[in-house]
Amino acid sequence: MEKKLSQFSIGETGTVKSIQCEEEVKRRLADMGLVVGVEVTLNRVAPLRDPMQISLRGYKLAIRKHEASLIVMEV
Repeated sequence: MEKKLSQFSIGETGTVKSIQCEEEVKRRLADMGLVVGVEVTLNRVAPLRDPMQISLRGYKLAIRKHEASLIVMEV
């Protein structure tokens, strides 16, 4: 089943299937470790769901809800 990272519930885990954005943003996300095939878990969200804290590759990362909406996950 596919869903956007921005739609995840706390504790939900999935694998990055694709990132649907322009190359500049995709490159910046890749620099942070968000690439196709990486397993990601949603840890926390701010009161207005922005930013969101995720875990990947052994570390935690905060991303904006807009960025999370560009990432298609396989659950």
